[in-house]
Amino acid sequence: MSDEFDATIDRVRERVEPADTERDALDATTDRLVSRAREAIADLPVEADVLQVGSTARDTWLAGDRDIDLFVRFPADLDREELESYGLEIGHEVLPDGREEYAEHPYVVGELDGFEVDLVPCYDVEDATAIQSAVDRTPFHTEYVEARLTPELASDVRVCKQFFTGIGVYGSDLKTRGFSGFLTELLVLEYGGFRPLIEAATEWHPPVEFDPEDHGTESFDDPLVVIDPTDPERNVAAVLSVENVARLQHFARDLLDDPRESLFTDQQPDPLDADRIIAEFDRRGTTPVAVRFAAPDIVDDQLWPQLERSRQGIRDELDRLGFDVFRTAAFAGEEAVLLFELAVAERPAVERHDGPPVHVREHAERFYDAYDDEDAYGPFIDEDRYVVERDREFTSAVGFLDSDALLDVALGAHVESTLESDYELLVGEELGELADDFGAEFARYLDPTPRQ
Repeated sequence: MSDEFDATIDRVRERVEPADTERDALDATTDRLVSRAREAIADLPVEADVLQVGSTARDTWLAGDRDIDLFVRFPADLDREELESYGLEIGHEVLPDGREEYAEHPYVVGELDGFEVDLVPCYDVEDATAIQSAVDRTPFHTEYVEARLTPELASDVRVCKQFFTGIGVYGSDLKTRGFSGFLTELLVLEYGGFRPLIEAATEWHPPVEFDPEDHGTESFDDPLVVIDPTDPERNVAAVLSVENVARLQHFARDLLDDPRESLFTDQQPDPLDADRIIAEFDRRGTTPVAVRFAAPDIVDDQLWPQLERSRQGIRDELDRLGFDVFRTAAFAGEEAVLLFELAVAERPAVERHDGPPVHVREHAERFYDAYDDEDAYGPFIDEDRYVVERDREFTSAVGFLDSDALLDVALGAHVESTLESDYELLVGEELGELADDFGAEFARYLDPTPRQ
């Protein structure tokens, strides 16, 4: 088995190791970018320097990756508006055809020689505990990893990133909620290689905690805790979901039991057409309901938490109203969809409401008096307590979803404002209308596997 595992990893390693020609092209383009940035800095009334960060700086990038991250560091006492203004000025000088994007502050993204380039301004702080914006700690991460990664460990990081990509857990964006590049590097460093990490992960019992620099800081309430070696108050794995920890454990065991390259390849399902979607839900005997609306015009890292908050808020209320949500999902493109698959879509016109036991006098009398003159069945006594049967507010899930009460549940702010303006309900066979935009998402939903 060891020989089979090693042979599989060697084939993957060959696939993800950048060729010399790729390295030369990356180095040449990076030199051009740095030269342009220094020329642009020289024209400013402030000192700054430029440095390469991220996986290409740490030599953990994968063959075929075309991303270069450059940071321009400004003095820590520079006004925030000036940092943003100078950063954009340099960005547009370096990348004349670039576009502005916004994370914690604006930066410029563009293309040069076939490479995608991010040029980001940050503060030159003394250490990562003194950051003024989230990106300020990135240079410290690069320095920390560069000082500890050997070529062999860097190669294992590549293999690990490819494995995480193949099983759907790579990426710290708030849609994926997976393993970031830095977290992957720290885990390979912690265990001394890819295979030791995989073997250890099969036996993890979350919460799992690591403190690479023995900071001894307080615990975090996360399934995986890796204390940032450069910032003791931060968990590098904070964004990682409990599902993705479990997903890693599942596929780590699978890889050791049956080593194969397919686990290192992202598996995209064939999209389902409208007829297949309708037929699958019909076979399941459930009632699918989708809330469709224009996706709010915000970045994905704002959109997905709001979709998840909205999905969970609506699910909780549907369950509270007795409509027994079987499973849910959220999809997003130009439009967004919140899908609720219901085991119960219709309820009786009345609902039972149990009161306190009669012998609990104060509460029982208050309950009895509250309902004595109400338009309800009862109060009557069932065993030792008062009971009433009252009119149900919503007898169908669709009735609730099509009412103003939908806006009273916990929703993401931008989702709520969008729903206030307009949304559409699709029920049963009407979900076939979503096939063109979300056929792949429905394929994953209707044929679920441990992969995302």
